[in-house]
Amino acid sequence: MFGIRRWGHCLVALRSRSLSMAAASRSPSRVMPFSTGSPAPSLKRVGTHNGSFHCDEALGCFMIRLTSKFSGAEIIRTRDSQLLDTLDAVLDVGGVYDPSQDRYDHHQKGFGEVFGHGFNSKLSSAGLIYKHYGREIIAKELQLDETHEDVNRLFLAVYKNFVEAIDCIDNGINQYDTDQPPKYVNNTHLSSRVGRLNLDWMDPDQSAEKENAAFQQAMILAGSEFLANVRFHAKSWLPARSIVIECLKSRGDIDPSGEIMLLNQFCPWKLHLFELEGELKIDPSIKYVIYQDDRSENWRVQAVAISPEKFESRKPLPSPWRGLRDDELSRESGIPGCVFVHMSGFIGGNHTYEGALAMARASLKF
Repeated sequence: MFGIRRWGHCLVALRSRSLSMAAASRSPSRVMPFSTGSPAPSLKRVGTHNGSFHCDEALGCFMIRLTSKFSGAEIIRTRDSQLLDTLDAVLDVGGVYDPSQDRYDHHQKGFGEVFGHGFNSKLSSAGLIYKHYGREIIAKELQLDETHEDVNRLFLAVYKNFVEAIDCIDNGINQYDTDQPPKYVNNTHLSSRVGRLNLDWMDPDQSAEKENAAFQQAMILAGSEFLANVRFHAKSWLPARSIVIECLKSRGDIDPSGEIMLLNQFCPWKLHLFELEGELKIDPSIKYVIYQDDRSENWRVQAVAISPEKFESRKPLPSPWRGLRDDELSRESGIPGCVFVHMSGFIGGNHTYEGALAMARASLKF
């Protein structure tokens, strides 16, 4: 598609310039724009703060430069309020949120802007840029008008599955309502990886030039993951939605309980299933999804999780079957053609569709 190809070229150009950026910069507060392959006689200037950076402004700077208004804009990193006042847009600094003036800070007292559409997390600078310019970015990728329903659907999906987490991490919003410590540490998420690009305190070179080069690398990292997320939702997630809708509507033809869904064409179904159950008021909820493994041509029966972010299943496959394989499993279940059931009971396999369906039906009775 037009958008992804163009953005991909920009990322390549940005990478090629990052190594020489410090030498090319005319000011320690500037991050030089990458080339888009066409002349830009009057580039806009976008400001953000200098010093240590976070994922939200790195992503915000990347996204705003994808818009028509700020295409290829020069990034100015400073806390000088007089200089900030002269810039075309300012994000994550300045103490002002005023989209009519393209001011997008979220640190000031009294700020409480949220994305809306059912989302109530306080926005960071990334969320603010996405809220005001995300539809344009998505529409370019889909090559559709901004008012098209698919643009709106993708706009909401990318916020939910990508941008909101960056907002919440930057604003210190816990993922779970609990006072218990986490069971493990996760420093592999995007915000952590961007944070590690900041200059190490032991590095003898703490110059603005090196800091700006690190920020440019942060823009590359955050931007490439953003584009990958948009690409996934445009090319994979969105087409899968219609498939899951049709499969849900025909679930009564598979089993009278309505709790077993046949996925007649494999696709990313999990997030769609949870959302569509609510939208279509599916009751009772789906307990098992049956689909064919395109690599082995065997059939799978998968227990649906209690929620997208949980490993626990709504109704795991029966405990007497778990960890068994082949003939031993077939004898225990009384169902021919069994292949395996995972130790956790979240998934099992059979050589035939009829066998997988029998496993799902039998599991409903346990």
